[in-house]
Amino acid sequence: MKLPFQIDLTGKVAVVTGGGGVLCSEFSHALAACGARVAVLDLNLEAAEKVAEAIRKEGGAAIAVKANCLDKDSLLQAKAEVDRTYGACDILINGAGGNNPRATTDNEYFDMETLTDDAKKSFFDLTADGIRFVFDLNVTAAFLTTQVFALDMAKSGKGGNILNISSMNAYRPLTKIPAYSAAKAAVSNFTQWLAVHFAGAGIRVNAIAPGFFVTNQNRALLFREDGTPTPRTDKILAGTPMRRFGESCELLGALLYLLSDAAAGFVTGVVLPVDGGFAAYSGV
Repeated sequence: MKLPFQIDLTGKVAVVTGGGGVLCSEFSHALAACGARVAVLDLNLEAAEKVAEAIRKEGGAAIAVKANCLDKDSLLQAKAEVDRTYGACDILINGAGGNNPRATTDNEYFDMETLTDDAKKSFFDLTADGIRFVFDLNVTAAFLTTQVFALDMAKSGKGGNILNISSMNAYRPLTKIPAYSAAKAAVSNFTQWLAVHFAGAGIRVNAIAPGFFVTNQNRALLFREDGTPTPRTDKILAGTPMRRFGESCELLGALLYLLSDAAAGFVTGVVLPVDGGFAAYSGV
């Protein structure tokens, strides 16, 4: 794997949740290329195993572990498997998260017609269960996973690294996805809280806030079946000064910088945007 730069993670144990996905699989490969022993955690064990197998073929060390990040017992079982195979976690990537159609409106802006159109889902059709699920998927999952895997870091006296995945939605909420935007804002806030709480234990806690990247979750919103861009893609690119989507490999510089004690040893509580200029652009 070609990396923007390399840090030495030899002997470190890295746990990556959501590791079977597009972005976190890239993270898993990068960590292994730097010498870490990687536990690829995902609810979809088959997806996690594909990532782990590919890492092993590259000469790295990786295992796939099934884990439901909304179930503490499941996480404890996953931790036990990681401990048996590699030992205690040194690096935790809280990558599990995402949106859900139950918490998404069909229209960007309210209009009266939506209230009488059964085929359209308005803000008033959203349910508490749908909103709660998205919040849990992003915030509660990070909370539970950190509880389970950071305890050994805190006890060890050697410190550690926790990296959360926020979003540019945390800075500027996008239309249609109120729960996801609010949840990612909470992830950023939680990152800062954890950074303060664990500072005395030598655990650095930071986050990456990706701009627009094409993943398995959002591909259908961005491209039609024939591969042509949707109107939402046109709006996204118009609001991104670099006029393109990010490539997953373009997050690796931020990942490795924040995990490097040599380069970022005094950096904690930071949410680092990687967004092609989206946050800086006013639209005019």
